[in-house]
Amino acid sequence: MNAERRQGLIFGCVACLAAAASGALGRFPPQLELIVLASLILVLGVPHGAMDTLFAQRLYGLKTAWDWTRFTVGYLALAGLVVAAWVWAPTGFLVGFLLISVAHFSGDPAEGTPWISRILYGGAVLVLPAWQYREEMTGLFGQLVGPEAAGAITPVLGWLVWPWALGLLVAIGESSVRDRLTAFEIAAVGILAFVAPPLLAFTLFFCGMHGARHILRAFRYSGRDSWRFLGLVAFLPMLGVGLASAAAWVFLKDAPLDARVVQIVFVGLAALTVPHMVLVERVRLAGWIRPSDSR
Repeated sequence: MNAERRQGLIFGCVACLAAAASGALGRFPPQLELIVLASLILVLGVPHGAMDTLFAQRLYGLKTAWDWTRFTVGYLALAGLVVAAWVWAPTGFLVGFLLISVAHFSGDPAEGTPWISRILYGGAVLVLPAWQYREEMTGLFGQLVGPEAAGAITPVLGWLVWPWALGLLVAIGESSVRDRLTAFEIAAVGILAFVAPPLLAFTLFFCGMHGARHILRAFRYSGRDSWRFLGLVAFLPMLGVGLASAAAWVFLKDAPLDARVVQIVFVGLAALTVPHMVLVERVRLAGWIRPSDSR
């Protein structure tokens, strides 16, 4: 069993345990829960995107300071457009964020997984919590984009819950014939999203499944023997994320604490996801093959 499959098995077991525990145990105070889970997303989830420089260097042959400057300016410009959408068109921002998240998360399952199963998997953690936690999701979305935009989007997710759950069951059945571990991964994400509180489900999924799998694939793509290399690659981007988060914390000083945390984490994720996808989706669709490997 290779590293990705071991990671999927571990995540699936942890997700099922977390789903079971969430039904048996009480909740932490809401503000403490938000701060802890948001911190985990920043510390454990975001670093997988900090490896974009690895993909950029190989895809575009970046060598000189001018090459890297142009890449950085383009990357930040895309991120800036997302932030501008959040400011000027919050409903469109939220719809776009949900759609690109579904598309991006759909890249997690193993090669050979049908595209419809990928979409159902990618959207599970965003749609299924609306069954039990619609009011809580409305509150989180309201902190992110305002109550009007949240009120327009959350009911739609509520309507999608049962068709999505049925489709996910079909996807699990199809995958179980072809690849039982992939079926287990899809089922674990579905159970976690259906049972656990939305922010907990998203945090475990984003850090333990999506981010962890991306890091494993990035390591394989790098062709290096030492994990230390990825730490060096991620250091400067993570420093930039830290400085940007600190600046946003100061800029949003008039917002309530809960809203400030939600906005920094999820607007930041959305802003980074767009340029991240521009790089990574190209690699994923090529089968995670390095340019030099295909010659």
